[in-house]
Amino acid sequence: MIPIAKPLIGEEEKKAVLEVLESGIIAQGPRVKAFEEEFARMCGVKYAIATTSGTTALHVALLAHGIGDGDEVITSPFTFIASANSILYTGARPVFVDIDSKTFNIDPNKIEKAITKKTKAIMPVHLFGLPCDMDPIMELAKRYNLIIIEDACQSHGAEYKGKKVGSFGTGAFSLYPTKNITSAEGGMITTNDPVIAEKCNVIRQHGMRRRYYHDELGFNFRMTDVHAAIGLAQLRKLERFNEARIANAAYLSANLRGVEVPFVPKNCKHVFHQYTIRVPNGKRDALQAYLTENQIGTSIYYPIPIHKQTFYVKELGYNQTLPEAEKAASEVLSLPVHPALTKEDLDKIILTVNSFMER
Repeated sequence: MIPIAKPLIGEEEKKAVLEVLESGIIAQGPRVKAFEEEFARMCGVKYAIATTSGTTALHVALLAHGIGDGDEVITSPFTFIASANSILYTGARPVFVDIDSKTFNIDPNKIEKAITKKTKAIMPVHLFGLPCDMDPIMELAKRYNLIIIEDACQSHGAEYKGKKVGSFGTGAFSLYPTKNITSAEGGMITTNDPVIAEKCNVIRQHGMRRRYYHDELGFNFRMTDVHAAIGLAQLRKLERFNEARIANAAYLSANLRGVEVPFVPKNCKHVFHQYTIRVPNGKRDALQAYLTENQIGTSIYYPIPIHKQTFYVKELGYNQTLPEAEKAASEVLSLPVHPALTKEDLDKIILTVNSFMER
């Protein structure tokens, strides 16, 4: 079976974990600090704050900016539900804007109409490893005095016009096992603002600025040194992993037939957390079944846009039609693109897809 994702854990990660276990400093400690410093350098920002997951990174970032009851945050309906749920956790309300049909990212041309007096932030989601079109989004944020919270959970090392995602506003990354790098589980917040960095640090550790003195409500969202040790070793491989993903994606795109391959704008570095095709004419589910029969792993990210999820409709009263997101949900299919793939794996994927689409 060719898996849809495969974490690459080597001897470096194993050795680093053993060193932490033998040190006796297992919870948040020097490895977390080192991981934060290296991650900040990778993103080209001054500060990085490690958390327990991408979801908690988003949650803390929103809270650090004072987003809460009565506020609105504009975001994409076509993403993992944690993007929108993190907004709900603060007491704010997600406002969904439809996506661009080519990139699957939020359409910046549709954002302004969604801005109201309650709007406090925009959360662009850099989906599948492709940066959003940030120039018009940043221009809107400046014009309306809005906060930018970048959901970069799928886009470690991606670039827009030579600038890393996570450096435009306050960024949030996931380190889940299927991501471009992993810490087994974890998240990271990135920022250039020392006040926001300090607030994030306090919120993630029970509201403490010094031990046992709690200045505000916080959470236990701290990363352990065990997880950070894995993350550090992985971070040092990120560029190599991403280049392999980009090469695999290029090979697939050059050879697949009968499907719409991922669009890559010239001003973006797409790091292909997922390689997501569109399958026309209602053939998506049949193609997925055929690939499964031929021992090729696939997944549908995402079969139901967030504004159509049961909880959002029945409990929160969402009643929107967002045609591009809904159309994408019915056509997208993600194929393996991870660095562990061999040329034989790629050729099998291509042959299997093409043989089905040519029938």
